[in-house]
Amino acid sequence: MSIDLPRKPEWLKVRFAAGPNYARIDRYHKQDGLHTVCRSAACPNQGDCWSRGTATFMILGDRCTRGCSFCNVTREAPSIPDQAEPGKIGRAIADLVLRHAVITSVTRDDLPDGGALHFAATVTEIRRQAPACRIELLIPDFEGNRKALATVLRAGPDVLGHNVETVPRLYPDVRHGADYHRSLALLTAAREMAPDIPTKSGLLLGLGETRAELLNVLTDLRQAGCSLLTLGQYLAPTRKHFPVYRFVPPAEFEELRAAAGKIGFAHVEAGPLVRSSYHAAEQFAEALNDR
Repeated sequence: MSIDLPRKPEWLKVRFAAGPNYARIDRYHKQDGLHTVCRSAACPNQGDCWSRGTATFMILGDRCTRGCSFCNVTREAPSIPDQAEPGKIGRAIADLVLRHAVITSVTRDDLPDGGALHFAATVTEIRRQAPACRIELLIPDFEGNRKALATVLRAGPDVLGHNVETVPRLYPDVRHGADYHRSLALLTAAREMAPDIPTKSGLLLGLGETRAELLNVLTDLRQAGCSLLTLGQYLAPTRKHFPVYRFVPPAEFEELRAAAGKIGFAHVEAGPLVRSSYHAAEQFAEALNDR
């Protein structure tokens, strides 16, 4: 599967930022056993976001029941969910005085509801301990379980996200256990069940998709009711992961941002280092201004 690649271009070289806020968030990993997708998924923006005092918390452990070939999260038998975790997350967000928290999870196909009740409990605890904080959820597909989705929506997040990650042709190689149409159905159902909650999705580019395929996905997402979109460069975590087929230049991301705007997205965050939670607060604020 490996292919010859040029050296990583300059626009993908990141200066690792650190400071007091970085140290405070790092402390929660060590003291309370909390997980962030920043660290577990080897996000290139970890230093930048943590130094700003923002982070994406990953609930339900750090072991996934699926083995997506693009993802750095470990595929192993998950542990029993920590019932105290929602309270710990709420306390951490309150202590860090976050104004926009993103909560995601590993995929838990071993749980009857896919972890939906745990997501809802986490929203409740954040509302109780940090009522001024905006809550964005980035959920798995719950294997198409609409009751699980309804449980999450009743908790009242401010934004509901679910990433399609790539084009449908690449799903068998990139997203093991996932289904493109199931993901679209989840996003469509979310808009039908809770039309006042904005929905969001994201893709990683450079996996071998064509521009036509990508534009078709963006059209599908808008038809599913998605109003927020992120587009970023895929970076293989290790040589064992799915290879990078192409480094997409910044100018092309700008072209795609403009194309997505014409398709009808309220706000698009696009760039080589963009991830679904990068500048999430700014994305949501600008999307509100665009309405």
